[in-house]
Amino acid sequence: MDVDRLIDRWEAAWSSKDPDSFARVCVREVHYEDPLTDEPLEGVDELARHAERLWAGFPDARLERTGERLSNGRFVAAPSKLLATQKAPLESLPTSNRFIVVHCVFYCELRRQKLLRVRAFFDLYDAATQLGVLPGHGTMGEKALLLLRGFGLRAGRS
Repeated sequence: MDVDRLIDRWEAAWSSKDPDSFARVCVREVHYEDPLTDEPLEGVDELARHAERLWAGFPDARLERTGERLSNGRFVAAPSKLLATQKAPLESLPTSNRFIVVHCVFYCELRRQKLLRVRAFFDLYDAATQLGVLPGHGTMGEKALLLLRGFGLRAGRS
């Protein structure tokens, strides 16, 4: 199987709402992590449960290719975007009914023409601003948040 076809199937698995679809593209002991995982997920079953949480909150979630994939045969970097509307609460996040577009890059290690390790990179702050959870970049709300966090405050000079 060529790399493009494998990554096409990976994106299709995220879009399919079928937890069993990950077993067709990943080795059984796949190692997965993204900004929403507290620690790396181990195995196809943990990955499928992670996807099911996404699908529960964003039932129309789909992953699409956004550019050329780079590969040396063992590793691949694949740019994608997630398009989805939040239609249900997601853990402590209330329903927003907002449509989001989250650009991401998957960095993957391959074994026997399947995914062995996958690390997803995306801007979690941007996703939160699209959902209305955090203030947008450059807004007064963002400046206030940064001020409260201690950015921009200087100790008095003696």
